Amino acid sequence: MKHLPALLAAFALAVPSDAADSRRPNILFILVDDQSPFDFKFHNPQSTLDSPNIDRLAAGGMVIDGAYHMGSFSGAVCTPSRHMIMSGRTVWHLPIGPGAAACPPDLEKNTVGAVFNRAGYATMRTCKQGNSYAAANRQFSVVHDQTKRGGTRETGSAWHADRVLDYLGERQAKKDERPFFIYFGFSHPHDVRDGTPELLAKYGAANHKDKSAAPPAHPKQAPLPPNWLPAHPFDNSHMDVRDEVAVSGVWNRRDEATIRNEIGREYACSENIDIQIGRVLARLEKTGELANTYIFYTADHGMAIGRHGLQGKQNLYEHTWRVPMIVKGPGIKPGVRAPGNVYLGDLLATFCDLAGVTSPDSNEGGSFKPVLFGEEQSIRDTLYGVYNGGAKPGMRCVKRGDWKLIEYESPGTRETQLFNLKDNPHEFLAGHHDPKVAALTGAPPAKHQVNLAGDPRHAAKLAEMRALLLAEMRRLGDPWRLSNQPDDGLTPPQGGKARNKRNPKAK
Repeated sequence: MKHLPALLAAFALAVPSDAADSRRPNILFILVDDQSPFDFKFHNPQSTLDSPNIDRLAAGGMVIDGAYHMGSFSGAVCTPSRHMIMSGRTVWHLPIGPGAAACPPDLEKNTVGAVFNRAGYATMRTCKQGNSYAAANRQFSVVHDQTKRGGTRETGSAWHADRVLDYLGERQAKKDERPFFIYFGFSHPHDVRDGTPELLAKYGAANHKDKSAAPPAHPKQAPLPPNWLPAHPFDNSHMDVRDEVAVSGVWNRRDEATIRNEIGREYACSENIDIQIGRVLARLEKTGELANTYIFYTADHGMAIGRHGLQGKQNLYEHTWRVPMIVKGPGIKPGVRAPGNVYLGDLLATFCDLAGVTSPDSNEGGSFKPVLFGEEQSIRDTLYGVYNGGAKPGMRCVKRGDWKLIEYESPGTRETQLFNLKDNPHEFLAGHHDPKVAALTGAPPAKHQVNLAGDPRHAAKLAEMRALLLAEMRRLGDPWRLSNQPDDGLTPPQGGKARNKRNPKAK
């Protein structure tokens, strides 16, 4: 036995670093479709969502408070988001959109499924169909993709859990001892939010069908979010996108009854997801694989559902730009939190780092393993976000520390928002202190901090954040510029207008 270390060392030298090793950790990656971090009690103690299994993951692992998706150049925000998850590429360096020329060929061969197949992992995927990275999805060895947004076992979230449980059963029957990478995706809580009857009843919600009237009020419905508004105060560059005008049960309504009912529908779908996660975790525990499994829980982006008078995911407020992120597994202390300052595009590098797998050269993300192991609090100090799926150049934001800047520009619109998120975590605007709004939401009194962009006391901070935004736009290859920025000799893609022709000097 005294020669065993030498034998192991020789074996390690003889076998490529990406070869199969059954002692390497499993990875269970759970991705839901459209979910604000503020749905959960571990981010929002006032939430009425019951999610005991996800809450246990949070209590047993790390909650990352600063997890973000980088943004989108499309109204289908999930499409670039899921490309970034799979490839580790930044938003302007994807095989779709304006930056396709900067993308290496055959990128799908260096996405999650392909990388872990080469590493000797058993790979399996179930998720929704469409609005994703189809070529990368096909790289998993076993794929069961269907869009399931109904209120029954066969048409809803249980279908995805059944596919994972079937796979685990087959793996056990075959005595497959390879480590696994399971991409456990859901089609909910994206609309249409047709929850199961019993969970809809629990949250006092109904699958409302009448455009001409608000749904019935119910005492079990969740309260309005504190930053609810009856309408967004200005055109944010894409107010006619499908999510803002055509979601079944909401359409363009933002009244109290409609929003509270829709939050109930969201919670019904989210609790069903929690139940299905519990089934899979119970199976892994029974088979003895749970202890050696890293579990990631996140969403492709956040969601508004009445916050700031918005409904969809086409904005850069914290409820939508941020995502929930929990990681639990070997070496991660239970019940800890960290800012992280991670993007969804950092996941591929992190998966590889945890598994001892070589990250592909095409990856542009950074591993946040040091954060998970308590060695660092964050992997970057600056975060950038974009949405310009509507009028151009659209929205940009940048965050550093407690400070966040959002810029809006489209024909006829030029707006700036500056927030100190420590003092104003809900990003309150002046409209939140309207007495009628405050009576419904319990918003703080008017003296509470709101948008600081027009406050001369913060002019230096505004200039600093604008300079930081420009630096990030340049660094990441953003092909547009705002009218208060140098044009850098860029020609906006597809004929997009980089300048606000109607009011080019507007602040």
